[in-house]
Amino acid sequence: MNPSATTEAVTVGSHRLPGELQQPAGATALVLFAHGSGSSRLSPRNRFVAQLLHQRGLGTLLFDLLDEAEAANRARVFDIELLGARLVEAIDWAAGHSALGGKVLGLFGASTGAAAALAAAAARQERVGAVVSRGGRPDLALPWLDRVRAPTLLVVGGEDHEVLRLNRLALRSMRCEARLEVVPGATHLFEEPGTLEAAATLAADWFVQHLSGEASS
Repeated sequence: MNPSATTEAVTVGSHRLPGELQQPAGATALVLFAHGSGSSRLSPRNRFVAQLLHQRGLGTLLFDLLDEAEAANRARVFDIELLGARLVEAIDWAAGHSALGGKVLGLFGASTGAAAALAAAAARQERVGAVVSRGGRPDLALPWLDRVRAPTLLVVGGEDHEVLRLNRLALRSMRCEARLEVVPGATHLFEEPGTLEAAATLAADWFVQHLSGEASS
């Protein structure tokens, strides 16, 4: 973790979902994380990505999209409309937070969380400045894809063949600036050496470029 970053335990929105807000000194942008099915704000992969974003001067909010009872219900876990609504709730919460109201927002989603991020980006076009999907299922957000305006990066493992096919199909339905990046040798969870770091670097470059107005490194 960036030693100059502040960490705050928060409860997000009317459902009071537990979260962790981290802000490096001088951060002007905040990235909200949407975890995938069977995961939570404690996802080690998302936390790895968050640490790299901190090093690039970006704040992060990792929070649970569902409460404990909802998370135990498989129908809820795959309810993209519900998950997207929870992320919209977090976007609105951030806009009203005294320390966050002026920050540009990005969304980072993994697996089903990527579909939720795209649905939320469609609902809050004026507040979301960029979206990144890691091993995501943007095809599950098909009803919302043509309304997404934020520049969107889809990052998929080269060995995650079915998800790669679904991402290519979803890309055709998008009307915003959108790009697909394939990480060679990576499977769905980016567990192979160096692949998660490669995905995190792609995400950080995208967010820095689109949220901070800087060129990618």
